[in-house]
Amino acid sequence: MAAQYLDIEDVPESLQKKVHQTLAFRTGNFVWRVKFNTPLNPATVNNTTMYVSNEFNELVKSNIRYDIPNNMIEVTPLEPYTEGLFYFLNITTKVRSKGGQRLKEPVKIKFKL
Repeated sequence: MAAQYLDIEDVPESLQKKVHQTLAFRTGNFVWRVKFNTPLNPATVNNTTMYVSNEFNELVKSNIRYDIPNNMIEVTPLEPYTEGLFYFLNITTKVRSKGGQRLKEPVKIKFKL
């Protein structure tokens, strides 16, 4: 089992069993991989509908990539996270499925290195 390099501080109760980490080594450029159970509308996957912010509500410059075959979004920071600072992975209800459905509520996961 990989060491816990990320402290996941707060996860919505409905996602408690779905959020986990599998890290091989520590890096300040942790990549979030978010798997969806239905194909998404690629036009709704961008850095305004899904983003990382810090505890001062400043956006972290990130690359958002939708891996269509695996139905997974990758959020890669373009600058390293600062150790000890709290961050939030935010997924808004503007992310939609190909059929136009959206999340019932936004997702906000609090974490720090």
